[in-house]
Amino acid sequence: MKAAFRNAVSFITHSRSINPNPPPVVVSLLPLISIAAVPSPSPSLLRHTRLETLRPFSSPLRRYSMAGSEAPASASLDKQFEDIRVQLEESGSLRERIRAIVMEIDSSTRIMHSSLLLVHQSRPLPEVLEKAKVQIDALKGLYSRLAEVIRECTEEYYRYHGDWRSATQTVVSLLSFMHWLETGSLLMHAEAEEKLGFNSAGFALDIEDYLTGLCFLSNEMPRYVVNRVLAGDYDCPRKVLNFLTDLNAAFRMLNLRNDFLRKKFDSMKYDLKRVEEVYYDMKIRRLASEDSTENHGTEEVPAVENKLFSVSNINLQNFSRLLTHTLSVRFCVGVDRRI
Repeated sequence: MKAAFRNAVSFITHSRSINPNPPPVVVSLLPLISIAAVPSPSPSLLRHTRLETLRPFSSPLRRYSMAGSEAPASASLDKQFEDIRVQLEESGSLRERIRAIVMEIDSSTRIMHSSLLLVHQSRPLPEVLEKAKVQIDALKGLYSRLAEVIRECTEEYYRYHGDWRSATQTVVSLLSFMHWLETGSLLMHAEAEEKLGFNSAGFALDIEDYLTGLCFLSNEMPRYVVNRVLAGDYDCPRKVLNFLTDLNAAFRMLNLRNDFLRKKFDSMKYDLKRVEEVYYDMKIRRLASEDSTENHGTEEVPAVENKLFSVSNINLQNFSRLLTHTLSVRFCVGVDRRI
């Protein structure tokens, strides 16, 4: 009897775990079974019943196959992210080495720039250039060290190029200014590479960095012209005007996009305009040299025949007084004629 009740309880429990809505016949038989007469099920039977209730309906073959595929997938995922971690650490270490060298380049550049600023104070040009040239050898050594670091990632040159781009543009502008002060001509791209120790094989001077440096040079010229005129060098505006005109015409041969270089090139026309204004002021005051218009194809301004109105013989205050007196005399003469 006990075995029969045990089997009935097991069958009913198992049936309810499979089908939560048992047939009415089974439900009607449940009150007929005395609770006192049904012995307590063994722990193994309860454990087996609970496992059967909570166990999903899946075949053993599928369950074993999923457990076996989880291990290779987890291993491949870990390997991928481990490789990424190593690459990021190597990239960060390389970038730190590059930035350490760039900081030294910035330091040498600031010293060179401070030396060249003395040219605006009418210091002797050979003295100023000699002091600034000391930093060229230091910069060449720093760029050689930078080239050794870049050789480790030649295929990713432009990934790290932004770390030294700004410093290189400033260096090119200073070297171009020094070259113009010495020779009066433009520093070529090959000459800039030679002075800084660049080579076209794996570490070359970027073309856009070179052109941007020339735009920085153009921004420095108007200030230089004004200070030279104040120092009595009245021929400087003509030289700078010829140089900037040729440089602006050369830049217009390029098809530049709407980026930083194009914006810097657009500012060049304002630099040229400022120099033209200074040159015009020198010309109307007849302070410019006689051959100052040879390269521009313009006609020379005719001199005033009357020496009394020559700006070179009188100062601006006397000229204004004379002009006021002349206008008052003409007004009085006109009034007398009307009377």
